[in-house]
Amino acid sequence: MNFSTLRIDRPRQHVMLVTLNRPDVANAMNSQCGTDIMTLFEGLNLDGGDTRCVILTGSGERAFCAGADLKERNGMTDEAWTHQHLIYERMVRAMLGCPVPIIAAVNGAAYAGGLELALACDFIYAADHARFALTEVTLGIMPGAGGTQTLARAVGERRAKEIILTGKPFTVAEAHGWGMVSKVVPAGQLMTEALATAETIARNAPISVRQAKLAISRGANMSLWDGLIVETEAYYRMVPTEDRREGILAFNEKRAANFKGK
Repeated sequence: MNFSTLRIDRPRQHVMLVTLNRPDVANAMNSQCGTDIMTLFEGLNLDGGDTRCVILTGSGERAFCAGADLKERNGMTDEAWTHQHLIYERMVRAMLGCPVPIIAAVNGAAYAGGLELALACDFIYAADHARFALTEVTLGIMPGAGGTQTLARAVGERRAKEIILTGKPFTVAEAHGWGMVSKVVPAGQLMTEALATAETIARNAPISVRQAKLAISRGANMSLWDGLIVETEAYYRMVPTEDRREGILAFNEKRAANFKGK
């Protein structure tokens, strides 16, 4: 996996570390960056291989992602703008649909599209100096990479309206208090914490993890009774697997399970 705007590492078994790698522009997304992210996650949708957890972070300590690269957008025609936005639409859908769990490790500012990237992940860990905003309405546009939907689901409709309609930044403490950020840690410990959680997820049965993620994600947008049907269908996917038999056997033999994703 070679991408001009992303760095891909394998810091632990079954864990993929994806780093937005445009530090000279606060990791702002240009068209190529959006295309790279889209291609990466569409690939994971088709075949996750041995990847059981992904961590998404930004290069440097200044920013996770400052949003879309507005210098690239300066003077864009309507047609070019629409074409670029289609890339971002496909990018966020690929992330939201990815069966492999994604942890956002927000190492600095996550503004506009950068916050939308973090919100497209399954949960967020953040450095204690991180800041957030959806500033689009101050620029004559609006969130268009899922932000109006993912933020409302993370913090509630009324809070999301306040954040989006004012465009005002908010602190990591506020984000944590509202439930948008799962954990706040000193900057030097961010990757350690994210890797520890990724390793924990990667040790679990991968089919179980993916099916549980699917049930949570789909069920969140359904009635309780419809969600229970989705959960049951997801559950029965596990019954005939080798991992289910291995998990129960390992428990009874008092040893660590060796899950193979089969």
